Amino acid sequence: MHNPSPPSSAPSSPEDHQDPPQLPPLGAAGEDKVLEIVEKSEKVEKLPLVLWRNPITVLHYSTCELVLSLMEGAQALLRYKVSLAISVIVMALLALLHTIPGDHQDSLLSLETYLVWCGWWVGLGILSSVGLGTGLHTFLLYLGPHIAAVTMAAYECGTTDFPSPPYPSQIMCPTTGEVTEVQMTIWAILSKVRVEAFCWGAGTAIGELPPYFMARAARLSGSEPGEDTEEFLELQEKLKNPEKMTRFERAKYSIQQLVEKVGFFGILACASIPNPLFDLAGITCGHFLIPFWTFFGATLIGKAIIKMHIQKIFVIFAFNQQLLETSISFLVQIPVLGPKLEDPVRNLLAKQKEKLHSGTSDQGGSILSSIFEKFVLIMVAYFVVSILNSMAQSYQKRLAKTKHLD
Repeated sequence: MHNPSPPSSAPSSPEDHQDPPQLPPLGAAGEDKVLEIVEKSEKVEKLPLVLWRNPITVLHYSTCELVLSLMEGAQALLRYKVSLAISVIVMALLALLHTIPGDHQDSLLSLETYLVWCGWWVGLGILSSVGLGTGLHTFLLYLGPHIAAVTMAAYECGTTDFPSPPYPSQIMCPTTGEVTEVQMTIWAILSKVRVEAFCWGAGTAIGELPPYFMARAARLSGSEPGEDTEEFLELQEKLKNPEKMTRFERAKYSIQQLVEKVGFFGILACASIPNPLFDLAGITCGHFLIPFWTFFGATLIGKAIIKMHIQKIFVIFAFNQQLLETSISFLVQIPVLGPKLEDPVRNLLAKQKEKLHSGTSDQGGSILSSIFEKFVLIMVAYFVVSILNSMAQSYQKRLAKTKHLD
């Protein structure tokens, strides 16, 4: 039996067809709000990753970057198997010498103490120059005050033969019968602080190597330029419109031209004076594949010998007795504050002189020393925060590069 087919639905007429509901059109005010929200979100994305804005993210990213950097450093270290083996053998021999009793123990201990002291100043020098301008200013915090203390002690004691130990951790005048006081000269003080000053200057030269190696590696591999090399490339782009360059950018270009055209002596000239733009010199040398020993040799001579002598002479002149008395006489002439500051400053100098002769210090400390300690803590905290921010931003760039490749 034939089943009738179900009636087919009648075709819908244009009147029966219903379009999906449409949103009312945005007015001019609505479009402006949308654009404002988009612009704000883009600005937030462009803001640098810093600790006070994203503390948890910065700590997480900086930790990841530290682990990756240590792994990369270990892999790079394993390539130099001979040097690594020699270092391990030397350390094993030193450990063995410590376990063997004998007369050599005193000499070994004094040698290790001296090397640790030199390493301390080298480390402070590295901290001062590493980080593309975010380094810890260890000359103002450590080496400068040390040279000033030695200068004041030399003029007060009439000699630089301070008892060792406790020098250099504590400066004391020798007893009257041990030494004959002579007229102190600037050359005697320069000679007294030459080792620590040279070590600090050598550390600053070592701290200039990362920008050089990073720019050199980027040029040889042809990979995407890093943060350091981007600054150099941006300067090259701005040279197309030199009239729009700022004075600071013109100074950068002058440093680049000096290093590129003069070579060794150009690097030496840049390294021999206090120069906040020297990072660009290292980037330029790495980008143009200037030999390592040409760059490092000129940097070492300029920073550890020439520049350090300039800085030492400046501090010694600033803290000699005659100039201090002249400074106090000028201090008294300041209206209102001058007469009130004279007595505290003279009392501070008198206590310092007494401490040099007696070797004792007041347990309570002074206001100036406590202020200086807090200043040092603030500087160290700023340095640590800047390192965390830099590491977190580096890891953020790693993630962005990985997403781009995927």
